[in-house]
Amino acid sequence: MILRRKSFRIISITVIVVLSFAVSLVRPAAAQGRPRGHLFIIGGGDRPEYMMKRFVEIASRSGSGRIVVLPMASATPDETGKKLVEEFKELGAKEVVYYNFSRQQAENYSNARLLAESGGIFFSGGVQTRITEAILDTPIHNMIRELYQKGAVIGGTSAGAAVMSELMITGDEVRKPEEGHEFETIESGNVVVARGLGLIKSAIIDQHFATRKRHNRLISVIATHPELVGIGIDESTAIIVYPDETFEVIGYRNVIVYDPGRAQVEVRGDKALSIRGMIMHVLLEGERFDLKRRRPL
Repeated sequence: MILRRKSFRIISITVIVVLSFAVSLVRPAAAQGRPRGHLFIIGGGDRPEYMMKRFVEIASRSGSGRIVVLPMASATPDETGKKLVEEFKELGAKEVVYYNFSRQQAENYSNARLLAESGGIFFSGGVQTRITEAILDTPIHNMIRELYQKGAVIGGTSAGAAVMSELMITGDEVRKPEEGHEFETIESGNVVVARGLGLIKSAIIDQHFATRKRHNRLISVIATHPELVGIGIDESTAIIVYPDETFEVIGYRNVIVYDPGRAQVEVRGDKALSIRGMIMHVLLEGERFDLKRRRPL
């Protein structure tokens, strides 16, 4: 009888541990307070070596320091994953791996453990909706949020940048323009948005910004979302978002911030937008911005 009781206690403890791990993966990150980690959001294009070394250095401060590459956005995820692993190793990262999770794999709690104790998570470029289709609201997504809460750096380039925000620009528009005539208008309801990973909640991110002339689509979105600032990050440039909700610009080109908080917005019958009093900031490397107060530092 005594042996049976001990066995029962061991089984009970095992069940509690497993359940505790499962609960930690589904617990809303927002309930855990301000994140202690960083976001490293790159606008796409060539990545300067000194900029990427900064990512490696920040990742080395948290957990095991290991960097996990998630290449699901890419049309060739395995090839992209291997190249990024090589890139990070050449930059001095001691341990780098990549995982190309399918939706089915991302819904498996045991796979979330593959990311545990990582110091950095990095999303490749490609198509941002491929990322959300694979991991949104899964144990993998929740583990990433938990790592961010604990101090890891979560980064990405191009599509991997767009996916960071709560409201995500998908890259599509409602009207079907001819090739070369995309996003030629500033109008309400034309830019297709969806849920992103929600790591940054006070802003919406756009990438390849000045290079690909994406002002129209970002302005069109934030005009009807005055609670957000629009952040357009150009190629070879990034923002590093700190735990105090300020960000620093790093890289060769511009970051453009649109603040519609006090703007007067009107939508005509044809959905054309009139926007008066919107604030615009053009920032260069070394400059910082306060997302809570909506002002440069």
